Amino acid sequence: MPGTSPLRSWWAQRPPAAGAAVMATGILSVGLHLTGHEVLSRILLVLAGAAWLALAADFLARLLHERRRWLAEAGTPAALTAVAATGVLGTRVSALGWQSLAGALLALATLMWPVLLVDVLGRWKKHMPGAVFLGCVATEGLAVLGATLAAAQNTAWLARAAMVLFWLGIVLYCFALPCFDRHQVTRGAGDQWVAGGALAISALAGSRLIAADSARLPLWNDDAHDVLRSVTSALLVLALAWYVVLLVAEAGWPRPRYDVRRWATVFPMGMTAAAMLSVAAALDTPWPKGPGQVLLWIAVAAWLAVGAAAVLNARDELRRPAPRPGAEGVRSRAPR
Repeated sequence: MPGTSPLRSWWAQRPPAAGAAVMATGILSVGLHLTGHEVLSRILLVLAGAAWLALAADFLARLLHERRRWLAEAGTPAALTAVAATGVLGTRVSALGWQSLAGALLALATLMWPVLLVDVLGRWKKHMPGAVFLGCVATEGLAVLGATLAAAQNTAWLARAAMVLFWLGIVLYCFALPCFDRHQVTRGAGDQWVAGGALAISALAGSRLIAADSARLPLWNDDAHDVLRSVTSALLVLALAWYVVLLVAEAGWPRPRYDVRRWATVFPMGMTAAAMLSVAAALDTPWPKGPGQVLLWIAVAAWLAVGAAAVLNARDELRRPAPRPGAEGVRSRAPR
């Protein structure tokens, strides 16, 4: 479009999968907060918040001015990164004591969730990439934020609603698993890691529900508490099993080329670390804490590597000559 700057044109081409960058940055901020690295945590929170605002503005602009494109993208699983990113950001904001802002983010994510989820579920089919698990991730993201806010504000109904979302997320995972193309483990461009990350965020949600049950806010009877502990522990073990499988696949079938979906690798890595740290605290069991800290720094290293690759890729794209008038359709918009 005449008068549009190269930077603005480049930004307008970002696919919905770019929301995974906010998810990855936000969950690392949560993990660093859990380990006491508050300065680093807040720096990443600022970055995540700035990226969220930019993507939210782009989301709104497409809804208002590019309705056809918005509708096409809203039906893709990657669109659910908008819900998950909002939930992760709200969880970190709640830890700062900004409960009103966290509540507003929860309300926004809850409004988007059914609209996007129903559209995405209607397009599920066989042999899908790891993004198929984002239905579970988005739902569990709401559960995590709901349970976190319930504990902070002593709100029983919110905790019970989060419990419903927790179980619904697990059901969505079970339905997504047969649709997942197993070959993505060795061929995927990055989002195959969401297969494990979805279990990790489910374990995080379970740990937050356990932590919400207290003397000030009694929620679950002994049977429900025991089931929740057992399921949360099992989810964490399964998430770790996926982590090992996917890490071995990365070593055996290297895929060094940058792709925006690599942010969907960093997010599960950080989420697994955050889940281990949260489960260790909620279940009062020490074994996940040490490995969780190790995995957190591995995730930070992965974030730095993918971030550097993203900057270099953006530089190369911005240096490319603009397409000739009338040739807008020549340049592919496929994510790299």
